[in-house]
Amino acid sequence: LGLDYVGDVGTGFSEAEIERLWRLLQPLARDASPVADTPASLARRARWVEPRLVAQVRYTEMTDEGRLRHPAYLGLRDDKTPGASPGARAGHAGAEAGVAGAVAGAKAPALRTRRTARRGPERRGFSPGVTSPERRGASRTERRGFSPGDTSTLIDQLSVLERTRKNGPIVLPDGDSLEVTNLHKVFWPAPRHTKGDLLRYYAWAAPVILPVVDNRPLVMKRLPNGVDGKSFYQHRAPKPVPPGVRVETLPDDDVPARLVGGSLKTLLYMAQLASISMDPWFSTMDALETPDQVAIDLDPQPGATFTQVLDVARWVRDVLARVNVRGYPKTSGSEGLHIFIPLPPGTPYSAGLLFCQIVATIVASQHPKAATVARMVGKRRQKTIYVDYLQNIQGKTLACAYSARASSFAGVSTPLTWTEVDGAPAPQDFTMADMPDRLAQVGDLWSALRADEGADLLAAIERLHRDG
Repeated sequence: LGLDYVGDVGTGFSEAEIERLWRLLQPLARDASPVADTPASLARRARWVEPRLVAQVRYTEMTDEGRLRHPAYLGLRDDKTPGASPGARAGHAGAEAGVAGAVAGAKAPALRTRRTARRGPERRGFSPGVTSPERRGASRTERRGFSPGDTSTLIDQLSVLERTRKNGPIVLPDGDSLEVTNLHKVFWPAPRHTKGDLLRYYAWAAPVILPVVDNRPLVMKRLPNGVDGKSFYQHRAPKPVPPGVRVETLPDDDVPARLVGGSLKTLLYMAQLASISMDPWFSTMDALETPDQVAIDLDPQPGATFTQVLDVARWVRDVLARVNVRGYPKTSGSEGLHIFIPLPPGTPYSAGLLFCQIVATIVASQHPKAATVARMVGKRRQKTIYVDYLQNIQGKTLACAYSARASSFAGVSTPLTWTEVDGAPAPQDFTMADMPDRLAQVGDLWSALRADEGADLLAAIERLHRDG
């Protein structure tokens, strides 16, 4: 067979499918590349196999360099042989409709470990892989509490509009529509992620992010020219908003009307307005005066490392453990880390703020060379971690779990296990491009916070006072 290299596919694989493919490929190992004009970068990292398998790959277009854009693995085709496959160029003919061609076994040599795959050239854009439960079959993912739903048609619409550089409506799964514009605009220069990538990410991540923002007032931090441009905060809902986007007027509020989260249309509308992150209140519309969660924000000062952030996170965990309070960690999506604490109904903001202040002050007093609670930036030592408890005031916000961030590497605020915190993760390990693999492996870790009954803050504060 004369095989041409058309790119790597690094998304769409479940953990079980990777293990299955590894078993199938082992007997097909060979020393030399079966691919004509093998790129040097591929030759250095690939393990070659005989081209006996045919994989089906969805992609949006073929680039001028003859590479697939936004490729995603859909599965093996046992009904096809490599010689009978129409190949990637035939697949291109159907790309406008989001149709996948059958791509010959040249894809097999590019299969790598999950860790390496994240760094491949295919990660220049966000490609969520297969999102339809019907097509991906029974899922370990669903058993772990994450089912992405069928947004593949919506994602394909966004891809076509971006590729053709057109503005226009997208049709949502419920039949509603939303106007989107300038999807080809680059928002993250380094990884070359576009506004279209942002909307595709939120369309894919909606099942895990909508419960996080549901029924909560939202604040927008808009970056119309991408992460290197100027940003501004917007509390007021635009006027008018499209029908179906939830807007509410809050009692005794200086802001005439606010956006409220919970619907896919509102989520995508905010992304269309270049609100890269989703920043909800700590309380819901049902109980605006009483938060159901608070957070400690670990903010590294100049010269500090993420290793130091992880150290401080462990110290916060240790203080919480002393008083039987569970903390739920997540990356900030940039260089910091958030530790969320669920609260029982009726807890006032002042109580949550006081508890976080006590915990932060204990950590800073026990580790003064590494942590600080100084409010004034000028009083914070360099290479320290600011243990910020002051976000826990009504109306203040943090980027929520699974929110995209305006970091240079297109990070996502990603829930972690404490075992992971005890390891050596890096913020760059958790990006928009990484989330499909991540969620397939661990499920929705943040669902545990929503199910938590909440901390008894009075008992916890009394215990901290008693123990000194």
